[in-house]
Amino acid sequence: RTKRRATSSKAASTKSTKSSRSVSGTERAWDSILLGMQSTLPIPRPLRHLVLVLGDQLDEHAAAFDGFVSDCDAVWMAEVAEESTHIWSSKQRTALFLTAMRHFALRLHELARPLLYTRLDDTDNLGSLAAVLRRTLQTHKPQALIVTEPGDLRVRTALEQVAKDCQVPIQVRTDRHFYSTASEFAAHAAGRKQLRLEFFYRELRQKTGILMDGKKPLGGQWNYDEDNRESFGHKGPGLVPPPTRFAPDEITQQVIALVNARFASHPGTIDDFAWPVTREQAHKALAEFVTHRLPDFGRYQDAMWEGQAWLYHSHLSAAMNLKLLDPREVIDAALAAYAAGRVPLSATEGFVRQILGWREYVRGVYFTQMPDYLHKNELGAHEPLPAFYWTGDTDMACLRDVIRQTLRFGYAHHIQRRMVTGLYALLLGVTPQHVHEWYLSVYVDAVEWVELPNTLGMSQFADGGLLGSKPYAASGKYIQRMSNHCQGCRYDPAVSVGPTACPFTTLYWDFLLRHESRLSKNPRMVMQVKNLTRLSPEQQAAIRDQAARLRSASQPDASSAAVPG
Repeated sequence: RTKRRATSSKAASTKSTKSSRSVSGTERAWDSILLGMQSTLPIPRPLRHLVLVLGDQLDEHAAAFDGFVSDCDAVWMAEVAEESTHIWSSKQRTALFLTAMRHFALRLHELARPLLYTRLDDTDNLGSLAAVLRRTLQTHKPQALIVTEPGDLRVRTALEQVAKDCQVPIQVRTDRHFYSTASEFAAHAAGRKQLRLEFFYRELRQKTGILMDGKKPLGGQWNYDEDNRESFGHKGPGLVPPPTRFAPDEITQQVIALVNARFASHPGTIDDFAWPVTREQAHKALAEFVTHRLPDFGRYQDAMWEGQAWLYHSHLSAAMNLKLLDPREVIDAALAAYAAGRVPLSATEGFVRQILGWREYVRGVYFTQMPDYLHKNELGAHEPLPAFYWTGDTDMACLRDVIRQTLRFGYAHHIQRRMVTGLYALLLGVTPQHVHEWYLSVYVDAVEWVELPNTLGMSQFADGGLLGSKPYAASGKYIQRMSNHCQGCRYDPAVSVGPTACPFTTLYWDFLLRHESRLSKNPRMVMQVKNLTRLSPEQQAAIRDQAARLRSASQPDASSAAVPG
């Protein structure tokens, strides 16, 4: 990456503009966005290329910028309400996207790239990317549009339709942020009845040479999952290195005020916002993770502890998904720490697997299976999402802790997502599209290409086994083993019926009973299904009855104001 040039300290013009304004810069260059100052970099006329930059494409080296010439090209960015309302986007998520976009706009000024920027609070903001782009095309008449491949099919479709309607050619360029392309994954998937992470992950290891010793995996094993499943035990995690957090600067403070005013009814709070919003901050977060938390990340990556949101995780997924960090530099930092003897191989491989493995894999699934994938519901789940997912107001200790943490920070680690909130929705039988919308709404790192396959495939098994080999169904005993949540909970994970029965355990047995025929054909579920023989007909009936009461209690209350729509 090239070194960033120093920001100019010259005074900016103070002429006000309407939306699609051009950004100028000074030592306090954010005034050009927040106060609407007119650009000192005029938009070229005629305009050759208009480069579209979306909120999750904040990379100055993106393919869309190849061949960019400031004398004849310009950049287009837009903050629009639709991106926070097509799903009920949380305050943390919306704020992160907006403030990261505004900081990136300042970086574009440093690079002397002319910029058309629409603010959310512009009085003539038309509310959607399509509408704002249409007006820009009519006003500035570029010869062509260029965009890096969007990570949301809905957005890509909208942009391409506007270009078609306005008869302006659009060039969608490959996103080289990733190790693999959609076409490469399609070639991998061709002719396979089932897709499996392990096979694709090994191909990428061999292709890149990452953690390889010639043609063999470093250390003689492809993965170290067995070493990476420890809990904290009764003593707990002890003194955990603190997360890397960043006090909001003036730009972010302005965004927080805007989001609180504009989206006051949206879920979550924003008082604790402290995410990295620039490339420099993201690099600092990466360095501190590798130094302080990566050494213990592997062994404790699946562990949970009441009131401990951060533990040994990296908290880098949002920075990577907004393209503030390149996955290569993230993996390279981990590999360098391993080579220096500061991080064990098991932790290094566990971290690399999440990025080189899962991240690449779910993206491939998204781009090869959409748009049909969005509608998958192989288990026939049709229950509503419980209202407490939007508030955390539940007497189940694990769900209360994870949901309240999520609403406070916009964050939960992968086991909290898959084996607490995701598991409960799976066992209850919630419509998978409702679960998808919740995950896309509340997490700051949620972009559809990564969130949708993780939710529908890995969490809810809605694709019937395309992405993963089995549903991740478990009773409350799993949560008891991997956390301390059950110690202070009114429910007993060992009990499946009665007033103290853990809802996870009740619903786990009910899930196996409801899907026994299907699951008995899955080799990885055979032993779990066989355990049903331990239950008498009377016990099975009691479990079904209690599960039905749990579902009835989860039906939406018409008086609830917390549920969207």
